[in-house]
Amino acid sequence: MARIRVLVVDDHRIFAESLAAALAAESDVDVSAAGSGPAALRALERASAEGRGYDVLLVDAELGARTADGAPPVPGPRREEATAVDGIALVAGVRAGRPAVRSVVLAEKDDPRTAARALQAGASGWVAKDCSLQRLLAVIRGVLRDETHLPPALLTGVLRELTAARKHRTESERLVGSLTPREREVLRCMVAGLGRKAVAERLFLSPHTVRTHMQNVLGKLGVHSTLAAVALARRAGVGPVEEAPDPLGRDVVERGGQLAQ
Repeated sequence: MARIRVLVVDDHRIFAESLAAALAAESDVDVSAAGSGPAALRALERASAEGRGYDVLLVDAELGARTADGAPPVPGPRREEATAVDGIALVAGVRAGRPAVRSVVLAEKDDPRTAARALQAGASGWVAKDCSLQRLLAVIRGVLRDETHLPPALLTGVLRELTAARKHRTESERLVGSLTPREREVLRCMVAGLGRKAVAERLFLSPHTVRTHMQNVLGKLGVHSTLAAVALARRAGVGPVEEAPDPLGRDVVERGGQLAQ
């Protein structure tokens, strides 16, 4: 009998351990638990190196929003790595790097917007944390048959969110399409986080010319800051240029809505 390898990813330790123990009682399920996004990624790498990769990830929708004891995380430099990767980002990363692994999001409450984001990131299912073990096992086995599982009560809201997101993407693509080839090149540099001087060096242009191109990009996209332009570009599917490392190790910051070094 083929066994299903499941990784529970939840920073609420008691819940993660209880769920893992319940799943482990099934004769065809092998289960492990990870308390953070980075820990989950390490577990995936370790399992892959050992030739026994995971089949399904059960990911907390609020991963990173609390500490291991269930309390909100304390901000600041001492904050633990458990908050370094949120649940949706983990789903997206796993989908991109390990497309054979299916992700199911576990949620304490139904939220159409978050559920839509999870599906867009590559999740195959959304399940309430208080659902029965039988329901969860049905979803686990279902996603391995390439099924998508969503509670009926969420369906209308999720479809509305996905339709709105598609509309925003279409409009963003239209705006980006109005740019000249050089302006699109400058936009890709902006998406990569490059400041005006770095763009000028990369494209062999004067800083004054780059400034003009950036102003034209903002005007044509109908936004007032570099960050807004980058957000619109990402909605339109515009990726960054490959950034060469700065030998001086300078940081890039935003000043007055423009990226500067």
